[in-house]
Amino acid sequence: MEVILLERVAKLGQMGDVVNVKTGYGRNYLLPQGKALRSNAESRKRFEREKTHLEARNLEARTEAQAVAGKIEGKSFVVIRQAGETGQLYGSVSTRDIAETASSGGVSIERRQVRLDRAIKAIGLHQVQIALHPEVEVPITINVARSTDEAERQARGEDLTRPDIQLDEEELAEVVATEVEIPEDARAETGGEGETEKTA
Repeated sequence: MEVILLERVAKLGQMGDVVNVKTGYGRNYLLPQGKALRSNAESRKRFEREKTHLEARNLEARTEAQAVAGKIEGKSFVVIRQAGETGQLYGSVSTRDIAETASSGGVSIERRQVRLDRAIKAIGLHQVQIALHPEVEVPITINVARSTDEAERQARGEDLTRPDIQLDEEELAEVVATEVEIPEDARAETGGEGETEKTA
């Protein structure tokens, strides 16, 4: 299906470009959203007549988006979820969750503006791009944690996905010095008798 783009569409083209798209994508997304027109002689004439108006509207929308981008760039939003000891979530954080969390934090974001390649399935700090306009994207941080206390610790730089094993110097020396007896059948295979092996 051939369409004329009425605005810049990521990975497709700029305003005024005539591009080929899959019929379903054109019919179900580009045309109903007002992002494109079917490419034919009548549509081309219509685009030429409205080009100046479309460019002005696009410039105004981009200016507004840049103003909003300045306010939210680098902001962090906390999402509390249940997760296992390793940090794997019981479920995931989707574009809807991010939009709702940001909106409750005072930033109005629509679900379709959240650029997420795949759902977030682990605790931690995740960079997410927000497309405020086809030409304006801004990064925000989603802090996924099991509690507000954990979220604060992650924000300070702690990695909560690794097991917290901390040994003092004496305990570490004891572990290193531990000798492990080699079983009888293993001794026979190696040809050694009564040998011991130190763990590293």
